[in-house]
Amino acid sequence: MHLSEITHPNQLHGLSIQQLEQIARQIREKHLQTVAASGGHLGPGLGVVELTLALYQTLDLDRDRVTWDVGHQAYPHKLITGRYHQFHTLRQKDGVAGYLKRSESPFDHFGAGHASTSISAALGMALARDARGETFKVAAIIGDGALTGGMALEAINHAGHLPKTNLLVVLNDNEMSISPNVGAIPRYLNKLRLSPPVQFLADNLEEQFKHLPFVGDSLSPELGRIKEGMKRLAVPKVGAVFEELGFTYMGPVDGHNIEELITTFRQAHQQTGPVLVHVATVKGKGYEIAERDQVGYHAQSPFNLATGKAIPSSKPKPPSYAKVFGETLLSLARENPKIMGITAAMATGTGLDILQAKLPQQYIDVGIAEQHAVTLAAGMTCEGMRPVVTIYSTFLQRAYDQVVHDVCIQKLPVFFCMDRAGIVGADGPTHQGMYDIAYLRCLPNMVLMAPKDEAELQQMIVTGIEYTDGPIALRYPRGNGYGVPLMDEGWQPLPIGKGEILRHGDDLLLVAYGSMVYPALQVAELLGEHGIAATVVNARFAKPLDTELILPLAQRIGRVVTLEEGCLIGGFGTAIAEALLDNNILVPVTRLGIPDQLVEHATPEQSKATLGLTSAQIAEQLLKLQIVQPAEVSC
Repeated sequence: MHLSEITHPNQLHGLSIQQLEQIARQIREKHLQTVAASGGHLGPGLGVVELTLALYQTLDLDRDRVTWDVGHQAYPHKLITGRYHQFHTLRQKDGVAGYLKRSESPFDHFGAGHASTSISAALGMALARDARGETFKVAAIIGDGALTGGMALEAINHAGHLPKTNLLVVLNDNEMSISPNVGAIPRYLNKLRLSPPVQFLADNLEEQFKHLPFVGDSLSPELGRIKEGMKRLAVPKVGAVFEELGFTYMGPVDGHNIEELITTFRQAHQQTGPVLVHVATVKGKGYEIAERDQVGYHAQSPFNLATGKAIPSSKPKPPSYAKVFGETLLSLARENPKIMGITAAMATGTGLDILQAKLPQQYIDVGIAEQHAVTLAAGMTCEGMRPVVTIYSTFLQRAYDQVVHDVCIQKLPVFFCMDRAGIVGADGPTHQGMYDIAYLRCLPNMVLMAPKDEAELQQMIVTGIEYTDGPIALRYPRGNGYGVPLMDEGWQPLPIGKGEILRHGDDLLLVAYGSMVYPALQVAELLGEHGIAATVVNARFAKPLDTELILPLAQRIGRVVTLEEGCLIGGFGTAIAEALLDNNILVPVTRLGIPDQLVEHATPEQSKATLGLTSAQIAEQLLKLQIVQPAEVSC
């Protein structure tokens, strides 16, 4: 059977080990070809090919349920659940999603974008099953990196308290999340398997075998299996942790041995109560380049499959916002030892790897634990430090209570830096940074700012470091800047709550925030071609607003348009409308941003066009609001 013929995972039933291994090779080939061509997450899926095939051979996916943690590792799942022929559209507009999505397939039993959710969801399904008197199986696959998330530990604690609730948890232990794992739990999982006594026994046994007559090096595959068996001497102690928590522990199992995996999963299904199967895998398995660089090949833009090198752009690009952020923070941290960069397992994505490499003593990675990161930073500020919590906008949502309770209520000067704010592209709804303006603007004591370009980003980093009257948050987009000149030193902080006028006009007031400032200037140029003169304000701050600047302009000009790359409900435009209403300035206000809908996976440019947020579309829409008749608008 060829992989292309599989449209239902139950077609794996009855296949021989040899046939499954052949399908495993085909999955890796299709996976590599697709990601090399269009980009996507590479290493996680390559590491769970055999795990997926073995588990699904022991399940009936017409009735049994499977929850995957995060979804990075679910590409093999997609390839054997009817999406092979569409897989080349991965992460493209109207194509296959990069994450699990219930609306995409009946086999995507639970959506997965953020880490540490799978056990909770699976336990919920198991309890619902028991309440209805049904008997289907429920399995959750979670990576060892996701075990650093408190939610996963809460779910394990709950499941262990339910000895009659059948639940299978598969721990995919590859010693990695996106960056190398940190924390006591992942370290404990590996400590005994890699401990000197176990290593000594395994290595010594190998040497003894080599000296046997007629053996020499001829038994190297068998010796490898013997060494792995010796390492499993650590099983009783590793498993004791989960056994004490109420789980039946099985493993560690070789995650690339299909026969051993099938045997173990079948045994696990025979147990009563929660079972944890510990599976040891290699991230990037089957692609040597990805195995050697598991951080770099967690996800990739299009690359040359033979060399592993990214396909170069046709022309040089300006530095990314993340790189400018990382290099600027490093410069400031060299002068100020109180600065501490904090990430939640996203050093490379946020640019904090630059600080990590040069000033590791001023860098902290808490693992996938955003809640802990925020309250940790709050504690550090109590002792006079300047923590810089650098987290994607979508992930800061996970620590909302900590932002409110531990930071804002106590008015602690934590500096939040939110990368990936706004439309992020191919990762889709789970990763769009749409909501931070709205969910932070309502909090007392919070200051919000966003730069128009990478040079202003530098100024705002200085502003955030020097602001000590309470929490302050900075949002900036994914991708590259505009190529404006940067400063190496001598940055000056911005006055809190002060915007700037970039263009003067008497017919229309455009008030833009962050990444929409340059588009606003383009809109003004287009409107100017039709005789409409627009004033353009770079607000810089969503809270506090520069009402001294904006309100008189609004009253004099008489028509206001706000532009933001965030949700309209409760967002920047709403803040402007509230300020006008509170001051009894009753002028027409048009708010442009993300409407009350999810933004699906596509390129940012495609998403903006779909939402009507390109400069040409905005200009055309605004012309329709004017007295003059619109002519043809083009960029």
